[in-house]
Amino acid sequence: MALSTAAFTVPATATSTHPTGDHAKVVFVQNDRVAGNQVIAYRRDDDGTLHKGPVYDTGGKGGILAGSVVDHLASQGSLTYDPHHKLLYAVNAGSNTVTVFAVEGDKLRRQQVITSGGVFPVSVTAHDDRVYVLNGRKGGSIQGYRLADGTLHRVEAWNRALRLDTGTAPEFTHTPGQVAFTPDGSQLVVTTKLGGNSIEVFPFGPDGAPGKPVEDSKVGAQPFGLTFDERDRLVVADGAANSVVTFRLHEDGKATLLDETPTGQQASCWVVRSGDNFYVSNAGSNTLSRFRQEHGAHLAALGNIPTGTGTVDASITPDGRYLYVQTGGAGAVDAFRIDKDGSLTKISTTKVPDGIGGEGIVAL
Repeated sequence: MALSTAAFTVPATATSTHPTGDHAKVVFVQNDRVAGNQVIAYRRDDDGTLHKGPVYDTGGKGGILAGSVVDHLASQGSLTYDPHHKLLYAVNAGSNTVTVFAVEGDKLRRQQVITSGGVFPVSVTAHDDRVYVLNGRKGGSIQGYRLADGTLHRVEAWNRALRLDTGTAPEFTHTPGQVAFTPDGSQLVVTTKLGGNSIEVFPFGPDGAPGKPVEDSKVGAQPFGLTFDERDRLVVADGAANSVVTFRLHEDGKATLLDETPTGQQASCWVVRSGDNFYVSNAGSNTLSRFRQEHGAHLAALGNIPTGTGTVDASITPDGRYLYVQTGGAGAVDAFRIDKDGSLTKISTTKVPDGIGGEGIVAL
């Protein structure tokens, strides 16, 4: 297989005076700024309140999909943390690159910028020493990399064209939504939104290359953000049906529908999980919908919580105590405490520099 670094290394451009450690309490937020993409670090107090820290240039440019207002990338997973290697990956949609940051406590050290292997990267996922990027334009594609000593090496044979209908207006509803490894790393899942009305599941061959995907499609479906439950079942937010859908993924890549529950809201596109609790972001209703998994795979709807304008990407702290959600219309992050019963209590709202339409958030 052919390997290419196609990258350059650069020094860090900002530092923090807050003490560092393996378990620093920090939230990283990407603003997707067209003039130059940035990741802003926010130190978080024990009560969940955020305090602005350094601003880190990614070395690439943000981008805006046509028709988007509050979600310029129209994706989930554009900023991804790899806890095993303590690395943060950020997509630069406007320059077709991915930035690799080393996470050192609550500080970032930019160490690589590499081609995304396609046009307009929107999502990235990592498992062991493998990393995949999802590109949104020109029909969409996935590109795989090997990670060695904190550096990504592009594997040319790990590129696959998705051949989606990404040219139909409005563009932001037709580009793919997310790429993610299954929890055991045996398969790669891509949501295609209206560009394919499908969930595509890629197996891996003996050489590690992705094989022919198995497509689970439904006319009019808009599978967008995804996560997995504690039994490794796939949970997807459908932005057209405004519902959260649970599937069992089989070894052959086929998906069996187990449950579908409506949110009763608009533009239900992003989903995150903490234990048996699931939270869906509804950009069109400015709310978070709360669900609890019970009776097997069933998700019981437990109401909606108001947020700022344009509820998009969200992240939950590793201890499951706090949820942070970007509001793309307000250009801010809303902080919530997750109570013992899974209910949310609003803590604060924090403005993000150039944060209108921004997506990409990681809470540590």
